[in-house]
Amino acid sequence: MRLRPRFSAVLATLAAAAAVLLPAGTSVPARAVGAAPPNAVVVWNQHTEEAIRNSGPFVPHVALIHRAMVHGAVYDAVNGIARTHTPYLVQVDSQPGDSIDAAAATAAFRMLTHLFPAQSAALQARYDTALAAVPDGPAKLGGINDGEQAAAAMIAARQDDGRGAPVDVVIGTAPGQWRPTPPAFAIDPAPWAGDVTPFTIPSAAALRSDGPNPLTSAAYAEEFNEVKAVGSRTGSTRTPDQTDAARWWAAVPQEAMLRGLATDHGLSAPDTARLFARVGLATADAVIACHNDKAHWKSWRPVTAIREAASDGNPATEPDPAWTPLLDTPPWYEHSSGHSCNVSAWTWALTDFFGTDEVAFSGFNAVTGTTRSFSRLSEARKEIVDARVWAGIHFRTADNHGAVIGKKVAFHGGKHYFRPVGG
Repeated sequence: MRLRPRFSAVLATLAAAAAVLLPAGTSVPARAVGAAPPNAVVVWNQHTEEAIRNSGPFVPHVALIHRAMVHGAVYDAVNGIARTHTPYLVQVDSQPGDSIDAAAATAAFRMLTHLFPAQSAALQARYDTALAAVPDGPAKLGGINDGEQAAAAMIAARQDDGRGAPVDVVIGTAPGQWRPTPPAFAIDPAPWAGDVTPFTIPSAAALRSDGPNPLTSAAYAEEFNEVKAVGSRTGSTRTPDQTDAARWWAAVPQEAMLRGLATDHGLSAPDTARLFARVGLATADAVIACHNDKAHWKSWRPVTAIREAASDGNPATEPDPAWTPLLDTPPWYEHSSGHSCNVSAWTWALTDFFGTDEVAFSGFNAVTGTTRSFSRLSEARKEIVDARVWAGIHFRTADNHGAVIGKKVAFHGGKHYFRPVGG
């Protein structure tokens, strides 16, 4: 069966979460007490997040693509003035002394009104406030022009990129094939994500994973029984900390943590713009590649697999028709894990930016009301693999393969983009 999804079919929304990123052993200096307020790039990241949240039902893969468009344009506008690194799409026709604040605000404002025209009035008010804080004169006018150029380049580059294209969702009936899951029995509102033109990688399909384990294999039975035991909503073998991790990662406060990183470590506006673009484009490409992989394999979720295990042909799996995962299952194909793709790309891009894995951070999640702390970026990358199993919504192989996709995307971006000028 093939159905075409609508956004109203999806009830799985993620609440906005706040987070802080704490310095501990990184190579970046901590912000002193009384330091300057967040720079314009940080401010417009917050505005971007609010615009995404106000645009309707939150769909993670759509949000990541929109963030990448905004921050790619902001980077070209701001870096086009600083000229410390290679541009992403265009070297704007800037002049020395052009206002970076005006450039960042203009690029973000133009992208956001392009993406969310219904919010134009509210965005205009924020833009007017931002420009009012910049002294009138040639520097301000130059910055506005730089931001306009960068946004125009991004809008042109993303025309006909596959966003919103009609794509059928395939609902299977045979063992191993995906079908809608309880409680909403919804379908992906944006199945086109896997066909979107990537930002930095040549091809999403080129990162194809090896796919799920065969249903009759010992490896499948092992992962089936793992998620059945540890991922159940009731009677699980999870520890309280594992339960918290599963819930925390479901609404991971990544953007708030990036803002905390920029402000707490005193990054300049050009460095902040490069950080947000480096991470934003990597995570967008990771989920594009991941959803391309999902659409190729079209595999069933643990809740379906466990309830219908009598049909899988594997004597080492036992059905449980009442089994329910800790978290409600997202309404898209199982393999590979989108969260794992995303967080893997996020941590590897941060490792590239700082030149070290030893970036300790803590994030407060307003949804769970808890804070999780990590001494290294790789610790977070490992925990997301576990957390999706603990949540009962992924087999471990899907998480591991997602982590590989995210790593490959981040490595490619670091090799070919955002390079130091003359380096």
